[in-house]
Amino acid sequence: MLRPRIIPCLLVRNKGLVKTVKFSPFKYVGDPINAVKIFNEKEADELIVLDIDATTTGAEPDFAMIQKLAAECRMPLCYGGGVKTVEQAGRIIGLGVEKVAISSAALADPKLVTAIAAEIGSQSVVVVLDVKKSLLGKYLVYTHNGQNKTQVSPVEAAKQAEIFGAGEIVINSIDLDGQMKGYDLELSAKVRGAVRLPMTVIGGAGSLDDIGKLIETCGTVGAGAGSLFVFKGPYRAVLINYPDQAQKDAIVLGALRKR
Repeated sequence: MLRPRIIPCLLVRNKGLVKTVKFSPFKYVGDPINAVKIFNEKEADELIVLDIDATTTGAEPDFAMIQKLAAECRMPLCYGGGVKTVEQAGRIIGLGVEKVAISSAALADPKLVTAIAAEIGSQSVVVVLDVKKSLLGKYLVYTHNGQNKTQVSPVEAAKQAEIFGAGEIVINSIDLDGQMKGYDLELSAKVRGAVRLPMTVIGGAGSLDDIGKLIETCGTVGAGAGSLFVFKGPYRAVLINYPDQAQKDAIVLGALRKR
């Protein structure tokens, strides 16, 4: 049975671990392999690693880096960035990664989701939707690391991903990226109510209470966070952190009781 998951999300650029605010600028915060080692020790539920440069530059996935990450990682690992073909996805799974995330390519060619699912299993196919709210209050999906606006709503895109065989949806709020002011619960609820797939939400978590509110709103969901698990204190000193098992249980059980 699925249960809520608390998931560190690491952004990689030029082989380094970076953090962003609203998808820019890029602040270098360390070595991704070292971060993986620390999250191993802290027994994180899962780990998402996204190469935020690969798609915008047209580069293929960095298989050498992926192999190092997978060899080090002792928790389920989801990797995304530059995946455009069935062959690339299969190679990534072959390196020991549990899930492959696709974003721009899934929107450009939904049948690619079906083809990749046939190769590696739908449970291993994750579609990432980067979402921004317009001045008129309409949510739209963006691609290429937030550079290209589509006219597709996240609800429409999530339904399409489900129809074409994705095993999971990730909703990533561009507006709240790095803000640490809480998740977009309205957006999360809209998508959660539209699809039956497992879903993870990223963007805005600033405290463990924010994670609790997301679970209270959406139930069984993945609560992804970057800044929360990379920074510490008001001056955002770089310090990898993650709740222990007692804290995780308190957050999850407390939130589920309130539903």
